[in-house]
Amino acid sequence: MSQCPMPLVFVVDDDPGVSQLIERALHKYDFRCRCFDTGGAFLRQLRSESPDLVILDLQLPDMDALQIVGPLRAEHRFGLMIVTGRDDSHDRVLGLEMGADDYVTKPFEPRELIARVRSVIRRYQGAPSPELKPEQCAEFAGWRFDLSTYLLVSPSGEETNLSQAEAQLLRVMLEHPNQILSRDQLLDGRNVTALDRSIDLRVSRLRRRFEEDPQHAKIIKTVYGAGYLFSANVTWS
Repeated sequence: MSQCPMPLVFVVDDDPGVSQLIERALHKYDFRCRCFDTGGAFLRQLRSESPDLVILDLQLPDMDALQIVGPLRAEHRFGLMIVTGRDDSHDRVLGLEMGADDYVTKPFEPRELIARVRSVIRRYQGAPSPELKPEQCAEFAGWRFDLSTYLLVSPSGEETNLSQAEAQLLRVMLEHPNQILSRDQLLDGRNVTALDRSIDLRVSRLRRRFEEDPQHAKIIKTVYGAGYLFSANVTWS
């Protein structure tokens, strides 16, 4: 009986000590790994081989990694995790807003890194819900969202492709309209810590898709101390 291949992870970091640490941890937990010390080498390999996840350091010798996060998310369908030693949270927040799925700050605990790697890969490789048909679309407040292609169409007909993380968050909200959803529910089982702002950043990205002012949001409302509420009636086709 054939077995599924081990997930492939690309590690892009010019610090050999960090790359080796990540590579050893990945191999220990049955991941395949390719290491690159420049952004250029990584992008060249990406033309011929697609990973399940990319672990990307923000400080690369040949380019600003933040500049490639957006194009990577727009052109490819794989997990993207930022690993950085920068103390300033601005770059981490910006990376998440541009489409990265998660981040880890150096120094990190290898087991925590592996747990986050597994969580991100599950989002991309997890089997679709059996009750959802591939062609299923949702309509709400004049908008239309295709779950099979992640295509979001505005009331004026403008089309936008959501990232995997944005699409999964929107799907959860569409399945529970007019209900308060906690961060735990929106994170789909991931543990929430005081430093984990990923769900709030994804909500912020979705609001921008809908061109909503967070202080006067009409579709995705903040319920302080409780979570978020998707305030729209949803019809499925």
